[in-house]
Amino acid sequence: MNYAIAEIAGRQFRIEEGAELEVPRLSAEAGESVTLDKLLLTNWDGKVVVGGPYVDGASVTAEIVDHPRGKKVWVFKKKRRKGFKKGGSAREEFTRISIKQVKVPA
Repeated sequence: MNYAIAEIAGRQFRIEEGAELEVPRLSAEAGESVTLDKLLLTNWDGKVVVGGPYVDGASVTAEIVDHPRGKKVWVFKKKRRKGFKKGGSAREEFTRISIKQVKVPA
């Protein structure tokens, strides 16, 4: 099983060719290709390479599918016996990417 662990916007994701991932919002438009070069680990044909902190020469080519929004999350704060109530909501914005190619050093 060939895979890589990549850091995207401060989070770590397991990447395999042909997979679709939902990652934090990226600043490219839908349909564009992006190159991710912060690979922390690669496991290719049984050969494991761990970076320090990143694997030199390794990169991932991905295509941006779209920019959907997550479910609405309600936030509610209350302090008992004080009459304090505060509420609000937020939606997480993320990017759906499709992994096209994983390039690892020989």
